[in-house]
Amino acid sequence: MSNVVSALCASNVIASVFIGIGALIAGLVVGYFGTYFINTKKMAKGKANAVKILEEAYAEAKTVKKEAILEAKEEIHKLRQDFDKEVKDRRVELQKTEDRLTQKEDFIDKKDLNLDKKQEDLDNQKKIVDEKFNKVNLLLEEQEQIKQDMIVELEKVATLKKEDAKQILMNSMVEDARKEAAKIVKSIEDNAIEDANKKAQNIISLAIQKCATDMTSEATVSAVTIPNDEMKGRIIGREGRNIRAIENVTGVDLIIDDTPETITISCFDPIRREVARLALEKLILDGRIHPTRIEEIVQKVQKDVEQSIKQAGEQAVDDAGVYGMHPELVKVLGRLKYRTSYGQNCLKHSLETCYIAGLLAAEIGADVKVAKRGGLLHDIGKALDHEVEGTHVTIGVDLAKKYKESPEVIHCIEAHHFNVEFHSVEAILVQVADAISSSRPGARRETLDAYVKRLEKLEEIANSFKGVEKSYAVQAGREVRIIVKPEEISDADAMFLAKDIAKRVEDEMEYPGQIKVNVIRESRFAEFAK
Repeated sequence: MSNVVSALCASNVIASVFIGIGALIAGLVVGYFGTYFINTKKMAKGKANAVKILEEAYAEAKTVKKEAILEAKEEIHKLRQDFDKEVKDRRVELQKTEDRLTQKEDFIDKKDLNLDKKQEDLDNQKKIVDEKFNKVNLLLEEQEQIKQDMIVELEKVATLKKEDAKQILMNSMVEDARKEAAKIVKSIEDNAIEDANKKAQNIISLAIQKCATDMTSEATVSAVTIPNDEMKGRIIGREGRNIRAIENVTGVDLIIDDTPETITISCFDPIRREVARLALEKLILDGRIHPTRIEEIVQKVQKDVEQSIKQAGEQAVDDAGVYGMHPELVKVLGRLKYRTSYGQNCLKHSLETCYIAGLLAAEIGADVKVAKRGGLLHDIGKALDHEVEGTHVTIGVDLAKKYKESPEVIHCIEAHHFNVEFHSVEAILVQVADAISSSRPGARRETLDAYVKRLEKLEEIANSFKGVEKSYAVQAGREVRIIVKPEEISDADAMFLAKDIAKRVEDEMEYPGQIKVNVIRESRFAEFAK
């Protein structure tokens, strides 16, 4: 029984499956044909729409074509009218051009006729000129013959040959020309000097008015004052050990003589001399004088002096308004604080030159920065001329190149003593400022021997020239007055003599500032009434 039930159930399941499958197949068939029918209907409708669109497009295209053809015809017609008008205008212009050319041709034909006529006239005039020229040549030949005959007759009458007479005449003319030239040169020089002096005085006076530098000069002290002569023995020490220690550490020579209460320090290096002076003063105040203490004091003073040098350089750069300078160059500049030239402090002289050069540059429109920098550094070589071989100019140029100064500033340093030709206005201004600073009254001093030798040399140079009667160096060697023999030196020769003496003084002597050469020619006439 159970088997039969199971069989029936199985049969029902199978039947259900087949029925489901059949229903699925029937659904697929119905769906396919339904979709096909719908698509076929849509396609038919789409074809109908496409045909309709094509017909409308065709009709619209025919309309556009007709409109385009009409517009093209109108454009062609318009272009043809423009072309005809342009052709007509060009024909009118061509006609005018032809008329002008015709007129020009007529004018040229007339000109040719006139030229032919003028050429004919010129030919006739040339013939006349040639005839006159031939006549002039004949007259010149006759004149030359007459001149030669006259010269022969004159030589017979004067008993003097032509060459001798010519030489006498030439000498007279040369003398007259020399006098005239001297007068003209003197007049030109006087006018030029007068104008130049006015302008120079104006510029320099304005510059110096604005330059507020200290007018007093300082000299490096080379003597130390001691409280009593007993201190000399303590400084010398037992068997001279203290003085030897001081000289070895500082590199100076101490001169202890009979001069009361004074010790003299001798050294070419101003820095060492300053270190020795300060160390001695500290040792005298301290009272403890022995080699160990001497070394301690000298080392301390050296550091103080180095710091003072650095501060002096920085202060100078700041006062001058010159910035961007290499620190080592600033330090070398500070060393000029202890350097003097003819008694003038070199650092103050450099600052004064810097101020004057800058003010002069401002007055004439030159580069103020280059002028001030060149003026400040122009004597930088003097800070090391006791340690490095060469002139202070060469040393200064090398220092400036080493620390990357500009070529313009280097040229100012190189040219301020006329070692090379000036290539810039700023270099000339630095040289002028240097001369103003060093030659002003009270700026420099020199030893008595050097002063006397300079005066003697000036008079010796002046007396060596022919025609000089006496010479006197005056104004502390700033002027030499020369009295000449009036029968040997004329007024014109006096001017040239002054120039020759000045040139020789420039070549043979070294001096600060400038020297005036004044030639005096005096004629005296005496007569006695009886």
